[in-house]
Amino acid sequence: MEYNERTHDIERSLTAEFHRSILSRFNKAVDDFRLIEDGDRICVCISGGKDSMLTAKLMQEYKRHSGVSFELEYLMLDPGYDEENMRICRENLETLGIPAQIRETNIFRAAYREKKSPCFLCARIRRAELFKAARELRCNKIALGHHFDDVIETTLMGMIYGGQMQTMLPRRKSEHFEGLELIRPLYYVREEDIFSWCGYNGLKFIRCACRMTENRDASSSKRQEIKQLIAELKKINPQIESNIFRSAQNVNVKNLISYKDENGLHCFMDS
Repeated sequence: MEYNERTHDIERSLTAEFHRSILSRFNKAVDDFRLIEDGDRICVCISGGKDSMLTAKLMQEYKRHSGVSFELEYLMLDPGYDEENMRICRENLETLGIPAQIRETNIFRAAYREKKSPCFLCARIRRAELFKAARELRCNKIALGHHFDDVIETTLMGMIYGGQMQTMLPRRKSEHFEGLELIRPLYYVREEDIFSWCGYNGLKFIRCACRMTENRDASSSKRQEIKQLIAELKKINPQIESNIFRSAQNVNVKNLISYKDENGLHCFMDS
């Protein structure tokens, strides 16, 4: 893939203007959770959106400069995007200097058959296709683009809509594909900083690009409701985001009514 001046400027922005807000937080997550280790072969999953594209770029930079011996495979699964969205994806990959292979799938077509919860089915099929592809590429890890905001939103969504206390882990072994593990290198990176990086470099990425959601009011989604709730709470308490994030790391099991682990459900009455 041809390396051009624009690619260089985008890379420079990560080591200059966005070093503190993005690059250093990426490196901290990698170090804190040992996300990348010698001998790893990592499949970087690219959806075409801003988060996964940034993840791919940061992983590429880390390989160049970290001194850690590992391999990368950049993979984009085309779920059935139209020609315009695929054009945007290819142009962005070229601009960023990411040598990704693109695999066509029928994910959208399969998900459209489900009328009640197509998004759930789409995500499930995507995940299965991704794991299969990663295994074919002989990878032991899959890098996803979930960021800090995804983590705290998932934590609150579980409590408010799911009636459970859980969060999104920085790394997690697959339960169905032995030998594969998910990692989330953007774990500490704020979404607002990703938007700023995109704007600074004049980058525009696709969003969901699914015809099931293109005419849907974005404000009607549960995740958007949680985003708005956090924004309102932040007006009262500026530390609300970091507090939600830390809450999953400061769980006092003795003060929980019950909790679950691999051995089943445990109630405080048991002890």
